[in-house]
Amino acid sequence: MEIKIFPNGIYGATTYLVYDKEAKEALIIDCTSSVDEIEKFIKDNKLNLKYILITHGHFDHVYHVSRMKEKFPSALIMMHKDDMPLLKQVETQCNMAGVENIQVPCIDGLLDEKSQNLTLGKTPIQIIHTKGHSKGGVCYLIDNSLFSGDTLFQESIGRCDLFGGSISEIEHSIREKLFKLDENITVYPGHGEKTTIAHEKKYNPYFGSNYQ
Repeated sequence: MEIKIFPNGIYGATTYLVYDKEAKEALIIDCTSSVDEIEKFIKDNKLNLKYILITHGHFDHVYHVSRMKEKFPSALIMMHKDDMPLLKQVETQCNMAGVENIQVPCIDGLLDEKSQNLTLGKTPIQIIHTKGHSKGGVCYLIDNSLFSGDTLFQESIGRCDLFGGSISEIEHSIREKLFKLDENITVYPGHGEKTTIAHEKKYNPYFGSNYQ
């Protein structure tokens, strides 16, 4: 499994292109920038884009999803069912942020933690519901890589003062779900630099070195 990182989206949101060279299959996690560059890479490498996976329904993470879908109509846009109300507020979100409105993406499939039949090549994609930044926020675990959206950052966590946020829920999601994972897992967040589960359990100031 290979990962290409495109970190230059609105508010520094990151797009991840994950692909299996042998199976020639790819997926995108969030779609915030670099549409033409990603399209070129996919076509140059003769990849089949299977999925556009959304970590949550805030506008900066879905800003170019509709454009990418136009380029790859067979790719399935998928997100957690609990963030559909949030996604429908994209126009309001854009207005509040002072950015140009976007077309609300049409979702092809709704996910929950029981939706464990997604694969990239032979590798399963695990959906972990981590509400707190939003009601339907999810992380995607693919092999030894966790794509954490705006739930867990390097030495920080997602803000909880926006649509659907809750500090108690996000702390519970991280403690009871993400911190139960293998400590060697690499975390690829929705903004900022990558980290590991082990590093966050020890150094994240919201939890600290006394985490048990």
